Amino acid sequence: MQWRALVLGLVLLRLGLHGVLWLVFGLGPSMGFYQRFPLSFGFQRLRGPDGPASPASGPADRPGGQSGPSWLQPPAPGEAEGRRRRAPRRPGQGVCGPAHWGYVLGGRGRGRDEYEKRYSSAFPPQLRAQMRDLARGMFVFGYDNYMAHAFPQDELNPIHCRGRGPDRGDPSNLNINDVLGNYSLTLVDALDTLAIMGNSSEFQKAVKLVINTVSFDKDSTVQVFEATIRVLGSLLSAHRIITDSKQPFGDMTIKDYDNELLHMAHDLAVRLLPAFENTKTGIPYPRVNLKTGVPPDSNNETCTAGAGSLLVEFGILSRLLGDSTFEWVARRAVKALWSLRSSDTGLLGNVVNIQTGHWVGKQSGLGAGLDSFYEYLLKSYILFGEKEDLEMFNAAYQSIQNYLRRGREACNEGEGDPPLYVNVNMFSGQLMNTWIDSLQAFFPGLQVLIGDVEDAICLHAFYYAIWKRYGALPERYNWQLQAPDVLFYPLRPELVESTYLLYQATKNPFYLHVGMDILQSLEKYTKVKCGYATLHHVIDKSKEDRMESFFLSETCKYLYLLFDEENPVHKSGTRYMFTTEGHIISVDEHLRESPWKEFFSEEGGSDQVGKSGHRPKPQELKVINSSSNCNRVPDERRYALPLKSIYMRQIDQMVGLI
Repeated sequence: MQWRALVLGLVLLRLGLHGVLWLVFGLGPSMGFYQRFPLSFGFQRLRGPDGPASPASGPADRPGGQSGPSWLQPPAPGEAEGRRRRAPRRPGQGVCGPAHWGYVLGGRGRGRDEYEKRYSSAFPPQLRAQMRDLARGMFVFGYDNYMAHAFPQDELNPIHCRGRGPDRGDPSNLNINDVLGNYSLTLVDALDTLAIMGNSSEFQKAVKLVINTVSFDKDSTVQVFEATIRVLGSLLSAHRIITDSKQPFGDMTIKDYDNELLHMAHDLAVRLLPAFENTKTGIPYPRVNLKTGVPPDSNNETCTAGAGSLLVEFGILSRLLGDSTFEWVARRAVKALWSLRSSDTGLLGNVVNIQTGHWVGKQSGLGAGLDSFYEYLLKSYILFGEKEDLEMFNAAYQSIQNYLRRGREACNEGEGDPPLYVNVNMFSGQLMNTWIDSLQAFFPGLQVLIGDVEDAICLHAFYYAIWKRYGALPERYNWQLQAPDVLFYPLRPELVESTYLLYQATKNPFYLHVGMDILQSLEKYTKVKCGYATLHHVIDKSKEDRMESFFLSETCKYLYLLFDEENPVHKSGTRYMFTTEGHIISVDEHLRESPWKEFFSEEGGSDQVGKSGHRPKPQELKVINSSSNCNRVPDERRYALPLKSIYMRQIDQMVGLI
């Protein structure tokens, strides 16, 4: 009996020690409803008196006593291979599983800290309505001022209240001329935002104005990618809204509408087709003149995202017209880029020569130059159901996890630095620099679509911490120096987009608080006399006289939808997907029909677009959209932080916020 008393005494001693740790440091194993209680005598390491308790490991914890964040270190030997062998998450596992919720619910007995006090409470309906109206007012203020001071020019200069078009005096000014084609860009880009906000009268007026005044017969040299996502995508989205028999957004029909927007989209796409001609690889030229085709002095180098992110818009156009041409050239470009990926890592670079297939830029990352390439592999599969798109995406995502992801394995448990995706050499996987760019903030939203919500929570928290520090996202942020490398913020939507999608996946009011922070920052730092201006310097908040079209088409739209719970996008029963420019497309069987499939199948050839006639089985789509399992989240979980306070504090420290 003495040994039993001894064991019982040891167990009681251990419980007492952990109780003391909870009271003093807020540490120890979780006491959640489902968490196992391991009988070990190990304790988590603590930071020194200059910082709070943290799971981050220190220099002595790393191989060879290396200092600095683990993001600087390459994956440990065997780590990449281990990630490669890791079984994919299935519905019911990971973020939505009961063990996860039990773990996160645990550890709240020590009282609510500053993070829980600020973010964990429910978001009152009145406050949600106030934020929705603020987002709508933000759009209306920018849109009305564009129409009053800038239309029919492409963009609004909101400080001096006038319009902006292509820079004819300096054709080399690609920052302007790649985007502005002298075709009323901001009006075209904003069409479906008007519909989503239920403004049928202004939507109908704007559509008629586009039909009657916009022409693509212009001596304008534009970037193929920008013209496709901003103009072609918006025309197709508005056309689908007008012709939708259900009319979920209200009466958006146009009297005597004769598919004019579809015809305009066709006209624009035909003018972009010369970019795909006379390239030895099938990868398109980056720019084309809408009147004359590819300029004689055109650059043979293009970025992967620019050349490989045309498939959604070109595919929709082909399937609406019953003409395979547009989807075929876009799909051929994707396959050509895919064939050039590294045989060792599976990664792609960011700049390629379209004639030789040689990688000019060997950096592989998730930001500028590559971002929407990955996005459109998945979204093309969601829209069209082509199995090869999903196979490419899954392979690309595994390579990203193997070579780009650094930090601890799990987002919400364990020790080490928080997960982050870095820029590496596409051939070796070695770190190339210590900065990330604001475009990468789209990636948590993409992870939501594939059900990797857990990882999305951590990455989103990192970008939100940067936003909290500056009231904006600098274009480039150096995580080693804890300072911006490139200081401007052009009203980009990527963080808002990920915030919106994470809220849809989790219904956690934390993301409503994030959205409110973003809204208030935009109102405070970017609102000017006639609209919202680019921040030239995120620290001193000086401004540039430019309001890019994506502010109305994406930033305002995602903010509005975040707070408008009753919007038809969420309630109509129709499944919607957003393009990379935020244009809404309903996902239906009509877009999964390719009338040219049999013809191409008979002709044969692996490059023919119709070769893959696979239609996904329901369970395949369930796996890729496994975040839908979050509908089973217990109500009490929705009012806990998505990321434990200790990890939020760690991220805030790592960006220099505290």
